[in-house]
Amino acid sequence: MLMKHKPLQEDESIDALALDVLLWMAQDPDRLMPFLGATGLAPGDLRAGMNDPTVLGAVLDHVMADEPVLLACAEAIGVKPERIAAAWRRRVPPDYEAP
Repeated sequence: MLMKHKPLQEDESIDALALDVLLWMAQDPDRLMPFLGATGLAPGDLRAGMNDPTVLGAVLDHVMADEPVLLACAEAIGVKPERIAAAWRRRVPPDYEAP
């Protein structure tokens, strides 16, 4: 039986984009501290989680929550905001609604 999986390239591309966003946030304490406060992560946790899909999803989630931050980030890393939004939709699972 054949099973369909997301191509590995796509996941790697999403992770690479999320890592670019994280590195952009990390360059400025005024951008990084709200993320750390919202997630409860310490700087050491963040360094250890740079390859963790959950941490990278949280990075994308954080940027998507604030349009001016999203726009500034997209411009700084040289991508369209829609690309970050598409990566976020692929990385962050949809909200679960109980029946």
